[in-house]
Amino acid sequence: MTSSVLISNLTQEWIESLRRWHLELFFIPTVVITVATLLANPVLLICIFLSRALRRETRYLLVANTLTADMLFLILNLATVCCNALRAQIPWLVCELVTAVTVTAYCCAILTVTLMVVDTYAAVRWPLHYRDILPPARTHHILVGVWVLAAMYPFSILIMMEVQRGNPHEKVAVCLVLVSLGFIQVEKVVGIHIYFFVAALICASLIFYCYIRLYMVTRTHGIWQSRFSRARVTLLAHGVLLLLYFAPGFIFTMELFLFHRKDISQDVRVWISTVNMCVLMLLPRAFAPYLYGLRYREISNTLTVLLHRHRTLSQITVS
Repeated sequence: MTSSVLISNLTQEWIESLRRWHLELFFIPTVVITVATLLANPVLLICIFLSRALRRETRYLLVANTLTADMLFLILNLATVCCNALRAQIPWLVCELVTAVTVTAYCCAILTVTLMVVDTYAAVRWPLHYRDILPPARTHHILVGVWVLAAMYPFSILIMMEVQRGNPHEKVAVCLVLVSLGFIQVEKVVGIHIYFFVAALICASLIFYCYIRLYMVTRTHGIWQSRFSRARVTLLAHGVLLLLYFAPGFIFTMELFLFHRKDISQDVRVWISTVNMCVLMLLPRAFAPYLYGLRYREISNTLTVLLHRHRTLSQITVS
């Protein structure tokens, strides 16, 4: 059972470390990156869902799902950072619920970007049967399954913690995913490590396999010969984006491991957690909408048409 005294002591030490190193300044890049992303993502989502052709394409439905999961993650992350900066007392149950939804959104984004690579591989490997394999209706069912799969483990942990909790009305001054998961009993911590590590390993292996197979299938087509070919640039851009998506997850797994180490300074834990939460986890979500908007011609063309139509209507209204 989680001890209220331990939680209170840890949050107090965490706050002291934040003040001592002035880590509240990381609130600035968090707000800037989050606002920039929340301005771009809805625009792309509007382009996808207003275009009948785009919303019937599997790859654009996957893009829309990734952007939606990213927006949910960013909103919850910003709310958490704001509450922590203001030292707001948050009920422990609310903190755990926010933790479960945040983990769900993060895992859903990872699973969806993995499916995007698999979708590209399927489109190249079986071009004649691709639309029969992944029609829009089946894609919708797959996306629902992705959300359910991403939510199963964090919410099952939340339920088990609430069943064992002695004081459901206690409040905390610092609400962090690391703190919420770190106070689970030791045997469950091992389960969390296995969950995050195995899930990340499976996704990374699947992505690596699909990219290797894509190269082997298309190497005789001449698309890789030019140093600055579209295929090379696209592969590089998506590779960097995937690295940015996966790296914070591995760092978070390391944070969980360090959480129970007595020989690790509290300042080190606070620094790693703050940088990861306020910067590293936000970078892929900041780059994603601009990468998708620039690399997918159909989205950029739809955006251009919508802007032109809006400008024309504005001119007619003024006249």
